Amino acid sequence: MTAAGDIIAPAPVKPELETPRARVRRPRRRAHTLTVRALGPLALLLLWWAASATGLLTPDVLASPADVVRAVGELWGNGQLPDALVTSLTRSGTGLLIGLTAGLTLGVLTGFTRLGDELLDSPIQTLRTIPFLSLVPLFMVWFGINEIAKILLIAVATTFPMYVSTSAGVRDTDPKLVEAMRSFGMSRTAVVREVVLPGALPSLLAGLRLSMTLSVIALIAAEEINATAGVGYLMAQAQSYARTDVLAVCILVYGLFGLAADAVVRFLERVLMPWRGAVR
Repeated sequence: MTAAGDIIAPAPVKPELETPRARVRRPRRRAHTLTVRALGPLALLLLWWAASATGLLTPDVLASPADVVRAVGELWGNGQLPDALVTSLTRSGTGLLIGLTAGLTLGVLTGFTRLGDELLDSPIQTLRTIPFLSLVPLFMVWFGINEIAKILLIAVATTFPMYVSTSAGVRDTDPKLVEAMRSFGMSRTAVVREVVLPGALPSLLAGLRLSMTLSVIALIAAEEINATAGVGYLMAQAQSYARTDVLAVCILVYGLFGLAADAVVRFLERVLMPWRGAVR
């Protein structure tokens, strides 16, 4: 009971709850994405051009963008650049194919079978710690200065990233799922092909990206082994004559190789895993 004259305060009014609204992600246009990605390279190009135009960057240090464009025309016109591209891409592609095949096979063996893990993982991990650049003199002794040494150097460099990613992806496969497939009479080869490899696809693509990047790095090292053709040979010739414009062309070509490799992996990710998008 309340005393006479007491004023009863009204109950606080609760604000009405708003209906939650789902955030709808608006898809970005492809042209917008490409434009944003091009801003960084364009900014570097403008800084390069400005430094050359103002004299801060002299031709004996690095040629101007206009001189580099003229060098591209010169090398393309006399056929040197197309021949070098074909030679370098053949070396890199062949070594990469050997490395990916070896890494994938060894990764499945060690990740899926206990015997393979016990026999192969320890020696492979030991070899993985050896820098592939330290193998250049040994490969020259074993194989000489021919194409075999260059291709095998690229293959060794690209094997181990693919091996580590494949082995980790295969080990993450749900053992109950594998056991269920085996109980239905599926062979071990079929389980690997139909269950294990599709489940390890994200790890496989990560290993592919690392291996493709290393194939470009190993290509640069391989073409230092007394090359008589390829982009590395053009660089050696340009160094002898102090042609900084040709040197810049070769460096940009190597950079484009790496950019193209990353674009290939991104395309495979969109095709093979369309549900996996970047967080925006």
